[in-house]
Amino acid sequence: MDTLKKDEDSEEVEIDLEDSSDPEESEDGEEPQTLWRAQPSLDEEENIHTSTLVEISDTKPLITSRDARGVNNCLKVGFEDVIAEPPSVRSGDRVWIWSNALFEVSRVWIYRIVTALLALPMSAISGLLFGLLSCFHIWMIRPCIHCVLIGNRWIQGFWDIMLQVVVVPFLTSAGKCCGSLGIHLAKE
Repeated sequence: MDTLKKDEDSEEVEIDLEDSSDPEESEDGEEPQTLWRAQPSLDEEENIHTSTLVEISDTKPLITSRDARGVNNCLKVGFEDVIAEPPSVRSGDRVWIWSNALFEVSRVWIYRIVTALLALPMSAISGLLFGLLSCFHIWMIRPCIHCVLIGNRWIQGFWDIMLQVVVVPFLTSAGKCCGSLGIHLAKE
């Protein structure tokens, strides 16, 4: 007979597969031998924001957080976000329940179908694009910018001197001249 035991101290689930007619008695008064031990199942749907009418996945996800940085927070859309009936007009309860179920099922399955068709090609194209951009930036653009900055240190120095000698005194004196002006508005 199969028996299920759960220790209060441990978070493991023990299943004894020993064949015994009386689960209370065991040979020599010993604990029954544990042949199989499994971890308790974690509540997988804690972080999934969907309706209870539709089960998103029947397999354990490989990656627990697929949007860890919250890039697609704007896409957390439920049935109540799209279709909402005010209290003054209401459809029948069955219509509301079935339309909710149809919305959730069609949303999930259309996403799965389109993802199955486009995910791999778009991943390959995105990987190629970001790889090329990274390579060009690291090996071509950044060294060119550094070469230009190193070669043009004299232009930076000259520009800094021109600003300090000509522009700053001119703007300072213009500010002092215009600072003493006052405007008084009077209604006639």
